[in-house]
Amino acid sequence: MRKWLKEHGLLLVNLGLFVVFLGGMILTGAANYNEEQAAHGQPTVSVLGFLGTGEFVEATFENWESEFLQMGMYVVLTIFLFQKGSSESKPIGPEAEQDQEPRKTFTEDAAPGPVKKGGFALKVYEHSLSLLLFGLFFASFALHAVGGADAYNEEQQSHGGETVTTMQYLGTSRFWFESFQNWQSEFLAVAVLVGASVYLREKGSPESKPVDEPHSETGA
Repeated sequence: MRKWLKEHGLLLVNLGLFVVFLGGMILTGAANYNEEQAAHGQPTVSVLGFLGTGEFVEATFENWESEFLQMGMYVVLTIFLFQKGSSESKPIGPEAEQDQEPRKTFTEDAAPGPVKKGGFALKVYEHSLSLLLFGLFFASFALHAVGGADAYNEEQQSHGGETVTTMQYLGTSRFWFESFQNWQSEFLAVAVLVGASVYLREKGSPESKPVDEPHSETGA
């Protein structure tokens, strides 16, 4: 058991932190939602009831959307683009291991099933990481729109305004403001990591070059 925990510690800790922070978001979000409802003379909801509100759905998937967009774009951009000296970039010049043709280099019995099978299965598998990330992005984008429209309509009804459909909400400045305010921060964070890893180090982290490696050395 200890060996298994050590081998999967990075994933398990991140999933654990996700659960903790999601729980904190739900509890504080429900409290904030009920405060606003009470201030406007509207009925409050239970914590479980809050999970069905447009405000919770919008807030959750608005953030997921930006995270999956950032990671999907990063995976794809690092195929073609380089940053000299950064640990986040493939080496400039020599062919990287990630660029090797699996149809020519495949020899191991332990290779993933699609590699052994070849053909269409391998073609899809070669891009399965970006397909997953962009699939999660588009799903989150859609749920952001659905939840955002519900939250927007709830506000409109409380103020005697006109409601909108989900498709109409996609055309509002509010929807795009919600998206852009998250997207810009995600790509800023990536740019800082890519640029800072040229000159700064973190001993023991695979996201950093070795401490004694020259600034000009690009990550492997």
